[in-house]
Amino acid sequence: MKAIALIPARLQATRFPKKLLAKINGVSVIVRTYRSALNTGLFDEVIVVSDSDEIIEEIVNNGGKAVKSQHEYESGTDRIAEVAANMDADIFVNVQGDEPFVQKQPLELLLNLFRGEDGKNVQVGSLVQELKDPALIADPNYVKVALALNNDAIFFSRSVVPYPRNKDISITYYEHIGVYAFRKNALLSFTNWEMTPLENAEKVECLRFLEHGVPMKMAITNYMGVEIDMPEDIQKAELLMKEKGWE
Repeated sequence: MKAIALIPARLQATRFPKKLLAKINGVSVIVRTYRSALNTGLFDEVIVVSDSDEIIEEIVNNGGKAVKSQHEYESGTDRIAEVAANMDADIFVNVQGDEPFVQKQPLELLLNLFRGEDGKNVQVGSLVQELKDPALIADPNYVKVALALNNDAIFFSRSVVPYPRNKDISITYYEHIGVYAFRKNALLSFTNWEMTPLENAEKVECLRFLEHGVPMKMAITNYMGVEIDMPEDIQKAELLMKEKGWE
């Protein structure tokens, strides 16, 4: 199964401008993400797709592969679809540029969703992890996922999902990890559709698939690291590296 990792990398971000060029212990977020994906050994190619000459230069100057997207896009998935359209692979994996500690085990779980007889019917897959901290469950920066019994996604929301109306039971909350895998046709279909109403309301791009009736199979994994959304996340990342003994 040929798998290619595409890393969408937009220079500007509302909450943390130029965050992908911010340094974590002297190495930029985007270079750490690229190296982490490459070092898993799971992919035939790893390519950064960016609208920014600065990001492309950062990757190329550090020995990586990057291409410039030709248009403006609302989502990272739209951005990588431009490149995937002219490539041949069984599976394209969207590794978000702000996930500097992406690891092999979760990505392997993701790719395994497409293997075997059951995997033949999977068009889109992604990852979740359990959330236990009440503050994070309530935090709109953490996208929550409601899962069906077969681990298909039912809904994604920045709100608390499911709502704990019944206080007498234990509720498991899942956070969506922004790493996706697609068959090529599903990826190209996504980018040909207009933004959908729920996607626009929540600003969660994978809702576009659900609103078009395309199931998303989710793999449950352990915590992958620190996603860089805000300036203070750099300190969290450096603390995690110290705790784990990572370089």
